[in-house]
Amino acid sequence: MTTDEPAGSLPADPQRDPERFGGEAFYASIGRAFVAMCAFVPVLFGIQLIDNLTGHRLQRDGGIQPHAVQGLDGVVLAPLLHASFEHVTANSVPLILLGTFVLAAGTKRFIAATVFIALVSGLGVWFIGDPRTVVVGASGVIFGYFGLLVVRGVVERSWWNIAVALLIGLLYGWQLVGVLPGIDSKISWQGHLCGLVGGAVAAVLFRRRRRRPGTPVTTAGDGDTLSLPVS
Repeated sequence: MTTDEPAGSLPADPQRDPERFGGEAFYASIGRAFVAMCAFVPVLFGIQLIDNLTGHRLQRDGGIQPHAVQGLDGVVLAPLLHASFEHVTANSVPLILLGTFVLAAGTKRFIAATVFIALVSGLGVWFIGDPRTVVVGASGVIFGYFGLLVVRGVVERSWWNIAVALLIGLLYGWQLVGVLPGIDSKISWQGHLCGLVGGAVAAVLFRRRRRRPGTPVTTAGDGDTLSLPVS
């Protein structure tokens, strides 16, 4: 279980701070988060298997249909759906890597940020996406995690967050062009761009508050896109 600190407080012992690079708690939280993300990805493959067996009914019914009221449920469901096993595979590694470092900062913040990013990305697609398409995939959330880590590094003065995001960005730099319109008609640049913006905003909304001088120090554990033709 990863840990969150209450707003306005920081751990007294740096070794117990999961966000302090090099500390024991840091490596422990990274390890737990990595295992959790690796355990989640098979769920996506399982959903894809069911989708294939049902003639891709899940992605047709559960994807985001821009401008259509019946397509609004896709804002919640689309990140769990993909066009094919190749699509899931392409998203899996960046999702695991970026998600690990987002989750390592605390389960509560991870859930809040993920929900916020998914909503911003999904609603962005619904409002400005091509109404002739159905959009599915976790790419919007992935871009959101990237934006979150970069901005979190700035607002929380955690330079390792920026380093991690930029390193993964270099490894998967070809995907970053997905925020630009007109690159590939089968890629939802709207979802990527809105996810990136959502992640940046989430980094500010769910930032870790720095303790003010003279404030008692306490610690606490938390309970802690791809576009498809409409057929």
